[in-house]
Amino acid sequence: MKVILVNGSPHKNGCTHAALEEVAGELEKAGIETEMFWCGVKPAMGCIGCGKCSATKRCWYGDDAVNGFLEKVGGADGFVFGTPIHFAGTSGAVKPFMDRAFCSKTGIYANKPAAAVVSCRRGGALGGFEDLNRYFTIAGMPVVSSNYWNEVHGNTPDEVCRDLEGMQTMRQLGRNMAWLLRSIEAGREAGVELPVTETKIKTNFIR
Repeated sequence: MKVILVNGSPHKNGCTHAALEEVAGELEKAGIETEMFWCGVKPAMGCIGCGKCSATKRCWYGDDAVNGFLEKVGGADGFVFGTPIHFAGTSGAVKPFMDRAFCSKTGIYANKPAAAVVSCRRGGALGGFEDLNRYFTIAGMPVVSSNYWNEVHGNTPDEVCRDLEGMQTMRQLGRNMAWLLRSIEAGREAGVELPVTETKIKTNFIR
């Protein structure tokens, strides 16, 4: 099994990376392969709502990290998306990345567990945490929790590592993700079928 951990920070080896590394360590202890994917290599274009990706499951715009990530989705069993907190929300790199990674493509994520991780200096963590979780819940992804909201605090990676409660939260998140993946695998081997998915009904409220 494999989990992809997406780093939505403009700093590749910064605070968000330190948190994700702690999660990855627990997954690897459980025998689950991990891969770090940094989406902050260059600015990500926002979604223009053209709808072309509904057929191709790829974005027409290929000059950033989105399509590279989409190529990996099919081979992953779970995901952890991490972001630093900027102005009490997700980073300017991860928001457009998530919009285009999920727009008209939610079916490729269905029934694959996901978790959000946020890193902040002091406050504003829950705004970004809730924003990331909205992508998972519209895509039918089981949301993995820990023993607290999945956040760490600090202004440098060293400070994050000294946030003992935050690091414990990351480790528990990794263990919970591993447990859920193993449970899904056991259910599959026992013949437990995935939930039946109805054809999507879309209702507009303007008549």
